[in-house]
Amino acid sequence: MASFQNKTVFITGASRGIGKAIALRLAKEGANIVVAAKTIEEDPRLGGTIYTAATEIEAAGGKALAVQVDIRDEEQIKAAIEKTIETFGGIDILVNNASAIQLTNTERTPAKRFDLMFDINVRGTFLVTQHCITHLKNSGNPHILTLSPPINLNEKWLANHVAYTMSKYNMTMLSLGWASELKKYNIASNTLWPATTIATAAVKNLLGGETLIKMSRKPEIVADAAYYILSKAAAVCSGNNFIDEEVLKKENITDLSVYAVTPGGKLYPDLFL
Repeated sequence: MASFQNKTVFITGASRGIGKAIALRLAKEGANIVVAAKTIEEDPRLGGTIYTAATEIEAAGGKALAVQVDIRDEEQIKAAIEKTIETFGGIDILVNNASAIQLTNTERTPAKRFDLMFDINVRGTFLVTQHCITHLKNSGNPHILTLSPPINLNEKWLANHVAYTMSKYNMTMLSLGWASELKKYNIASNTLWPATTIATAAVKNLLGGETLIKMSRKPEIVADAAYYILSKAAAVCSGNNFIDEEVLKKENITDLSVYAVTPGGKLYPDLFL
């Protein structure tokens, strides 16, 4: 199993939620974490900033670099990566976590929300990865991990929120493309998706409120799954669409009750599964 000691991990959207949970999990292993996100002033509805996340990361045992970056802006992406290289000397792992969501049908999806999802989920993910590749080539065990679902063409996933579904499936297609394109450099590219809803600000504020939060798992289950994926040898672990609980079961972790927000409560399946 690969060591994360002094390895540099660039995580988009790491100021809260799943991105921060992955950051904290890898920080415990001694990783350098780049918190690449937009929030520098806390919104009470969301919680957390790049600076508060960095403080938690360092308390967990890692080194942190907080960089304000909107991945819709290519110049900000390039500046964030340059700062990362100046600070840590390289990039070993990229986690494409930043994402926008809008679960509305065609008639109720404004153009600005459509553009936001494609600018962040698709274009932003593409550009961050594009500018990290040069540095990933220099790593001994380079990984790209994208938080997106396996492609499920059952029409129910298209019928109710086609724009969002398309944007997330595009992220998965990018990941699969990179697995093949970057294989010659031994750069792994995989996706990871939760089997159940995860207790995040988006779930609380946009999707189902406290009711759905109580039927969710904690972000730590995704973080633990990410840890095991990123621990694998990049040359032999690429091109997969991983589901968090399946990853853990392969590591002989079968009691997942610790991750439930409500111990013993009913869990709500996530989208696309």
